[in-house]
Amino acid sequence: MPDESYLPIADYGLIGNLHTVALVSKQGSIDYLPFTRFDSPTLFASLLDHEKGGKFQLCPKDGNIRIKQLYLPDTAVLLTRFLSDTGMVELTDFMPVKEQEEGCSLVRTLRCIRGNIPFEVSCEPRFHYGAEGAGFEAENEYSVLMQGEEAELSVRLRSEVPLHTVNGEVRTAFDLEEGDCISFVMEAVADPAAQTDREMAYYAETLFDETLHFWENWMEQITYQGRWLEHIRRSAITLKLLTSYRYGSTVAAATFGLPEQIGGERNWDYRYCWIRDSAFSMYAFLRLGFREEAQAFMRWIIDRCKELDHAGNLRLMYRVDGSADLEERSLTHLSGYRDSQPVRVGNAAVHQYQLDIFGELIDTVYLYNRYDDSITFEFWQELREIIDYVADNWQRKGHGIWEVRSAEQEFLHSKLMCWVALDRGVRIAANRSFPAPIAHWRKVRDEIYEDIYHNFWSEEKQAFTQARGSDVLDASALLIPIVRLLSPHEKRWQSTLRAIEEELVTDTLVYRYHTAKGAEDGLEGTEGTFSLCSFWYIENLAKAGQLSKARLYFEKMLGYANHLGLYSEMIALNGEQVGNFPQAFTHLSLISAALQLDYMLDNGVQ
Repeated sequence: MPDESYLPIADYGLIGNLHTVALVSKQGSIDYLPFTRFDSPTLFASLLDHEKGGKFQLCPKDGNIRIKQLYLPDTAVLLTRFLSDTGMVELTDFMPVKEQEEGCSLVRTLRCIRGNIPFEVSCEPRFHYGAEGAGFEAENEYSVLMQGEEAELSVRLRSEVPLHTVNGEVRTAFDLEEGDCISFVMEAVADPAAQTDREMAYYAETLFDETLHFWENWMEQITYQGRWLEHIRRSAITLKLLTSYRYGSTVAAATFGLPEQIGGERNWDYRYCWIRDSAFSMYAFLRLGFREEAQAFMRWIIDRCKELDHAGNLRLMYRVDGSADLEERSLTHLSGYRDSQPVRVGNAAVHQYQLDIFGELIDTVYLYNRYDDSITFEFWQELREIIDYVADNWQRKGHGIWEVRSAEQEFLHSKLMCWVALDRGVRIAANRSFPAPIAHWRKVRDEIYEDIYHNFWSEEKQAFTQARGSDVLDASALLIPIVRLLSPHEKRWQSTLRAIEEELVTDTLVYRYHTAKGAEDGLEGTEGTFSLCSFWYIENLAKAGQLSKARLYFEKMLGYANHLGLYSEMIALNGEQVGNFPQAFTHLSLISAALQLDYMLDNGVQ
């Protein structure tokens, strides 16, 4: 039986200020909040340990309550509605968007629409990933200063009702009558001795209006007006929430430690910027008309390239600020979501060798140049070194897109993206008349093409397989037509698609590979189906002209979203969302599949 101390992963909404994010449960509890940056230690993490993690809960005393949750249209402002026979109360949660993370704040407002509902409030901060309790200093009846033992972070909690500190938490209780409105504001404090002169109305009204306008104005830039617009807009907002205002980098997911299999060990920290994930995210932003996000990421990646003393030293992931201190460790004091251990922070994959990241980077530059035509020669010289490096090293083994912790191999996906790096490099150089060894790049590009076509093909499987000499099927092969190595009508590709459907696809849900069928990743246990791969599969169906099937499967995948349109990394066969949540890769692949399918439907392709 599921541990009732933990809500399903899908029972959460995401709010944020483009520096960090929080997860708000259907029950009105903030159970996850790194403070004050995506990769900061958590202030609340009861999602990963309901006893020690800490939370900030506003809930009715009466347990007989119906709860509905929705976003205000085209915003990241979350509304949780508590409804009973005696009354209706709305909880509004948002984080004001500011340029610097030092001003990080969270605003929670309860408004009684009708009747009367008694409420209880409990704020239990736990610093340093739940390892430290908080010290409290009452500044007055309505304000409490909360600090960790080492006083590295000070947080002020304010309200319009008296606050009381009891047994390591701040509490209060009150009755809400029709028309009542009570706000709670939690914000980082640079100088604990400094008092704030802001009235509560400034947060609940002025900052609320500013936050609404920020998101509404941002969404006005979207150029797409086709099918499934609501889902695409929500996915775009989710990607924006995972993108740093200050640096322009995008984290892979909001969370760390959420399991790919309940009770298993596949629990990773995704709060960092993967070159691969961010590159795909920027493509999604570009296709939807969000130019500034693409420009900011290009500035971030240019800085990473300038730091390189050698092209081969490009890391596959960084912190949002571009640093790479990602030492992986286990938080042994946390029990994990439903006892899924270990709970890891940091990520040892930062030390892996992955050839594919160069292809994803160059492809993003190629697409950006098509939309913006602003790649400078100075940056081109950095890129030219990277493409030269790929030309010299494309035969090397690595850990691949899935970051396996078993032996390095020559993965199909890595070879595919090396082909992309050289192909796009040739195209950029020709388009912009940049100096480049184009003849050499073309020669190597064609060698890679031949190598993939002949040496990654399995006669037995009648499919392209995961690695050289392997008979393992891998869903990353679904990128072959998407990056245009092969036409979707190529016989070998059609046969590969059928093989993937037979072995990796359950209805519309797609596994990335099966360890039970020979795939080795160096880990115990299994995992759910990979939502990214499901949307790749749908995009392939659309490209192949199987539009009725693609449309049906796309609608089915939309049905796996949570009540707010959010997706975790994976979906178990029982329909439960598992893995880190929400995941950027899933949302950007949803956008890509929707755009491809919409285009094919509009052009009458059968």
